[in-house]
Amino acid sequence: MHPSKSSETDALLLAESIRTFAGSLSQTLIWYFIPEYGKQLSATAKNRLLALDATLIPFEIDNEALRFPFSCEASAAALAEQMSCGQTDFLVWMNTNTVMLQEPKEFLLQNGKSVGLRPVHHTLVGSRYDEPIDPFWTLIFSYCKVPENRIFPMMTHVDGTIIRPYFNAGLLVTRPEKHLLQAWRNTFFEAYPEPSFQELYQQDERYKVFIHQAILSGVILSALATNEIQELPPKYNYPLHLYAQDVTDHAPSCLEELVTFRYEGFYEDSEWMKIPAKEKLRQWIAKRIL
Repeated sequence: MHPSKSSETDALLLAESIRTFAGSLSQTLIWYFIPEYGKQLSATAKNRLLALDATLIPFEIDNEALRFPFSCEASAAALAEQMSCGQTDFLVWMNTNTVMLQEPKEFLLQNGKSVGLRPVHHTLVGSRYDEPIDPFWTLIFSYCKVPENRIFPMMTHVDGTIIRPYFNAGLLVTRPEKHLLQAWRNTFFEAYPEPSFQELYQQDERYKVFIHQAILSGVILSALATNEIQELPPKYNYPLHLYAQDVTDHAPSCLEELVTFRYEGFYEDSEWMKIPAKEKLRQWIAKRIL
């Protein structure tokens, strides 16, 4: 969570949606991690989050690392895992631009499963399963020491492409004792400055933006057998901002069908009330926007 109006609004929507709609999990602990770089949260956001019994946790991050995309997220996720070891069976990491609408029963992972996740929203830098593996993914799998027999096909969330394993970093359910998120942070911070990756950033800026997510995928595939990975249903982590592009047969007719959805500042659009939701939900959201 960053000290900005949009990030604070996102955080409030997420916390209030958990407390309102998460059923038996509605009173679970909520931790927000706030990178320290000289700015402070607004008093309004801070007070409202504390009233929701959320815990605000500041953490230090190197200024140089802060400038690299998604370094804060990897650092905060690792810290959350470190804090939760021995304290809980499951840790759920969610980006703040998430809203929960139903009880997330699948967050309680099945026996024998060590991580719950969703594939990426759409292909972008993903590696199509029916095509030769490209230099970027060859380097990712090599750097993370992924066994070849763990590279399986999966379908992207909205464009329905079959790709090599590439997981979305915005929603992860983990068993803290597996130390997956700490391994993600450590490997990511080791890898992203490497000259071999720097060369790829020059070829396509998207590699720089999404290497955090690719490294996460590699770390999980390296650490876990395929049968330890639980793919959550499409009702989780649904990308509202890509709704018009959804060509799959699991596209929702309205948001109320979803368990959690993601977005990119939808409430900043003056016509946001046209989102595919019923009036009751639209009004619930409207009352909570800063």
